[in-house]
Amino acid sequence: MTGAVPGPDGLLRCAWGLSTDDYLEYHDTEWGRPVHGDDALFERISLEAFQSGLSWITILRRREGFRAAFARFRIAEVAEFGPADVERLLQDEGIIRNRAKIEATLTNARAAAALGPGGLDELIWRHAGDPDRPAPRTMEEVPAVTPESTALAKELKKNGFRFVGPTTAYALMQACGLVDDHLVDCHARGVR
Repeated sequence: MTGAVPGPDGLLRCAWGLSTDDYLEYHDTEWGRPVHGDDALFERISLEAFQSGLSWITILRRREGFRAAFARFRIAEVAEFGPADVERLLQDEGIIRNRAKIEATLTNARAAAALGPGGLDELIWRHAGDPDRPAPRTMEEVPAVTPESTALAKELKKNGFRFVGPTTAYALMQACGLVDDHLVDCHARGVR
């Protein structure tokens, strides 16, 4: 069983957060903290979709490349991307060049735009997990899917989003603070 482990500074952390300096920074400053705003949430949905089948570190290390390629994930701009942009993105070495994921990102921008201002934020946050759920003691206690993530994935798909299955939706929920899956002894637990 893997519980919280001490980092180089002596603070206890979720073990995955100590595997690279990039993960340490992400774990301590971003993962599990509430994210609001349509564009910010669109970025997270997009990155989680690109992560499907890959390690998160691959996406994290290319994050700035993704931001540059996708107009800093401004929904209104990405929703206007067309076939020429898809071809441009397929040549961009700063991102994962997967046609299906690129096209899904454009589709998702259009779906987010159709929700109207504040609509994506509201849709996602109404699926937040129970804040009183017991904190996991080990990584083995952290689920990959929950009823809330299944419901979120279903609602996103109903609204035209792609690459948003229940596992991806749960990773989004973890990353954006809809649930707090920092281990009970992790110094970042409960930091909002």
